[in-house]
Amino acid sequence: MCPLAYRRLLTWCQARTGSPRAGRCGTTLPSTALGSEQRPPGCVRLGLARFVTRIRMALLNRQLGLSLTHLSSVVIQRQFSITGACRAIQKLTRVRVVDNSALGNTSYHRPPKCIHVYNKTGVGKVGDTILLAIKGEKKKALIVGHKMPGPTMTPRFDSNNVVLIEDNGNPVGTRIKTPIPYILRRREGEFSKVLAIARNFV
Repeated sequence: MCPLAYRRLLTWCQARTGSPRAGRCGTTLPSTALGSEQRPPGCVRLGLARFVTRIRMALLNRQLGLSLTHLSSVVIQRQFSITGACRAIQKLTRVRVVDNSALGNTSYHRPPKCIHVYNKTGVGKVGDTILLAIKGEKKKALIVGHKMPGPTMTPRFDSNNVVLIEDNGNPVGTRIKTPIPYILRRREGEFSKVLAIARNFV
């Protein structure tokens, strides 16, 4: 046992019991405490174990506090960003229907949500097809705009815009009310009928 720790424990026992050499449980502590190999009584060992446990817990709390402080400083300094992931169109993302279809323009209690993305990554971008849950129905939709930053010189919208389509790719509505990205014209063969009802391109 460390002599300093034994001395502190001896002082603590004397203060608790009021006896100069009595332990916590009334056990007499050995006079040759320092530098001796005689084992301390059981109550003294128990108190020492509790003392060591408290020290370890204090050190652990201090290390945990330093770790949390470092993590908060990293977040404040923006060394990594999760903004793009939050704005991506994935499962349970709320979207906005921008065509004049009856299903997309009627008032609904819950906004439409994406329940599946038809690609390998699971993140929808402009030109991808997704499956929506809208008014208790499942409907396919084409993404024509999203909040997530895209490639250079491509627009970024304030909402995740979609156009409802049938299973064969034909649009449900007859007009798109908001501008759609010009990049969709490069895939005119796939979305020719959707582009035909669009008014403005950006």
